[in-house]
Amino acid sequence: MVKQTAGRNTLGVVAPKFAELNDDVLFGEVWSREDKLSLKMRSIVTVVTLVAKGLTDTSFEHHMANAKANGVTRDEMAEILTHEAFYAGWPNSWAAFRVMLKIYGDEADDGKGAEFKPMFGMGNPNEAFARYFVGNSYLNPLTNAAECGVGLSNVTFEPGCRNNWHVHRAERGGGQVLIVTDGRGWYQEWGKDPQALAPGSVVVIPAGVKHWHGAAADSWFSHIAFEAPGEGCSNEWLEPVDDEQYPKA
Repeated sequence: MVKQTAGRNTLGVVAPKFAELNDDVLFGEVWSREDKLSLKMRSIVTVVTLVAKGLTDTSFEHHMANAKANGVTRDEMAEILTHEAFYAGWPNSWAAFRVMLKIYGDEADDGKGAEFKPMFGMGNPNEAFARYFVGNSYLNPLTNAAECGVGLSNVTFEPGCRNNWHVHRAERGGGQVLIVTDGRGWYQEWGKDPQALAPGSVVVIPAGVKHWHGAAADSWFSHIAFEAPGEGCSNEWLEPVDDEQYPKA
């Protein structure tokens, strides 16, 4: 569910009903209907509508940043604004491009995610587990399990990167929870179709289930990984996800 507090923060005292409708209905209900439209598609629709109306103010800047967080790449946004110039007007697209440059930057990606700034940090190359991944991944530990009993890490995947098929083993309890924070990715259990992931997606993986997860082919991707407590827990790494298994859509 999309969380929004801008209405209450700005107009909670002056116009509490407007603030409630903005935060709870527009964002809490409409934006959260991912079974109807993905967050990425809703961001594209919103940006296109605002450009068509000539609205490139601070609200538009927020929606441009939101589009980036929801997986709209810089190349995709540039193509969207170029296409829209012929329908919404050249000056409107020019104004939108100025905001795009502020949000996305104007330098080429250096191949290490220069444009991608995950919410919980990129961390360092995930060298210890590199042999279990196709492509490059990055690990940013968020908590120390030895100190607090809960191990949380932010894992970032470059476009097309995915981990091998694997199983979380446990004598009792165990398993893993993934909380998607940035970009777009995939999760798949053995014998089932791949499941598309976007910010806000939560995946609960029981112990003993063979699966993999990783980035979409054209998007960076980050999730927080939480190893559920249990007894006799271990990870069994299996074969890579080959190009025929990996979804390209």
